[in-house]
Amino acid sequence: MAGADPGRTARLNADLASRRAEAVCDTRARAKQHPRGKLTARERIALLADAGSFVETGELAGCGDAVGDAVVTGHATVDGRRVCLFSQDFSVFGGSLGQVCGEKMLKVMDLATKIGCPVVGINDSGGARVQEGVVSLAYYAELGRRNSLASGIIPQISVILGPCAGGAVYAPAITDFVVMADGISHMFVTGPDVVTAVTGEHSSAEELGGAHLNSAVSGNAHYLAEDEHDALDWVRTLLGYLPGNNTERPPVYAPGGNGRTGDLDLLIPDSPREVYDMRRVLEGVLDDSDYLEVQPLFGPNMLCAFGRVDGRTVGVVANQPLHNAGTIDIDASEKAARFVRFCDAFGVPLLTFADVPGYLPGAEQERQGIIRRGAKLIYAYSEATVPKVTVVVRKAYGGGYAVMGSKHLGADVNFAWPTAEIAVMGAEGAVSLLHRRELAEAAANGTAEAVHRKLVEEYRTATATPYVAAERGYVDAVIRPSETRDHVSRALGVLATKDWEPLPRKHGNIPL
Repeated sequence: MAGADPGRTARLNADLASRRAEAVCDTRARAKQHPRGKLTARERIALLADAGSFVETGELAGCGDAVGDAVVTGHATVDGRRVCLFSQDFSVFGGSLGQVCGEKMLKVMDLATKIGCPVVGINDSGGARVQEGVVSLAYYAELGRRNSLASGIIPQISVILGPCAGGAVYAPAITDFVVMADGISHMFVTGPDVVTAVTGEHSSAEELGGAHLNSAVSGNAHYLAEDEHDALDWVRTLLGYLPGNNTERPPVYAPGGNGRTGDLDLLIPDSPREVYDMRRVLEGVLDDSDYLEVQPLFGPNMLCAFGRVDGRTVGVVANQPLHNAGTIDIDASEKAARFVRFCDAFGVPLLTFADVPGYLPGAEQERQGIIRRGAKLIYAYSEATVPKVTVVVRKAYGGGYAVMGSKHLGADVNFAWPTAEIAVMGAEGAVSLLHRRELAEAAANGTAEAVHRKLVEEYRTATATPYVAAERGYVDAVIRPSETRDHVSRALGVLATKDWEPLPRKHGNIPL
């Protein structure tokens, strides 16, 4: 019998040594992360990926105790569908970005673009590796370029589970969705110490760039998670709504039911001044009354969510009367515009529910640029070529009517409930403007209230009724609220073969 191959033996010994080194690194990582209430890089991957599906790349990059060099990269499946991912390892050099670490991240992003699958980046880093100087900065720029080139081609998701500061914030900002966990995630351009040194302003990391601030105030984050488990679970759910790339259609599941359609007939209050929760409309139309809301804390007067109708993904945009009567302000406009553009880039049909009194008036909004920034939503709807179905639920006044998925911006099918009011302005305002003399005479005669009430009712019946819009073809049908799901389902079914152009890409998803 021939003797053992010494080369083979050496390779086996090297493999065993690398596995021992990996085990030592994992033990060290747990010892550093767990006392901080944080998971290790590999534990996070295990939570996100299907069991046993993760294939690591660049495992032996680096040297000595820094094998892997501050990031774990590879590919896996999530619910059986391929994803590429990286997870920064804060236990090695504080997760800082250097040449080896940067090269690994670039390679996995390039792989995701080549094979056409989503990329998920889990960020937990102290920032640039100072000892490597400009090399570290170069890789931040390279990462940002990769994010920009991949935008609109593959879905990109960033999960912030630790610090993310300086140049490191701009790569996540370019990605399509950012998830942060309460209490452990921080994201800011300049940290508290530098801010104090430069401006004299004192603030904590939480006040300057905590998860709640980024989710509710600045709008940088799309979901505020309770903890790491919740953050990664949200990402798994999100991926279930999305295609792998811009050449694919979103995944199709078995059609779900809906036992709440009948609730819609009694939803709209008799008084136009009373509010209701638009989420109940979504629950009465979408499969299993289920949806995944995006940026729920930011611009709450506008709802953006993913749901399904007959097992097929739709992107929902809806005014929320519970907040500012559903008016469109700067935050709501930019939030919805970016969501519409994402859906359009990846072939997700748009379902719009309108109940809007118009754009939010006021000097502050004007100073902050409501004209320019409010126009982004008009542009997004006009540019979108995916199937677009709109339902006018109640108010649709002025510019608010036009921008919320109207026929005039290219919507394919438009419905209205009998409770819809489509007009330049509300009945009370219109009557005050159109009938000044008559109201003044009535006031002199002591009959102002009765005359005003009569004129308002006449305006609603003759002008603001949805049947006037239907006569002109601006509304395709006035439908019973409880039948909305059936009408939407049929419309989306007809539009399923609507032509669209997925290659090479329609546009990126610039962070509006």
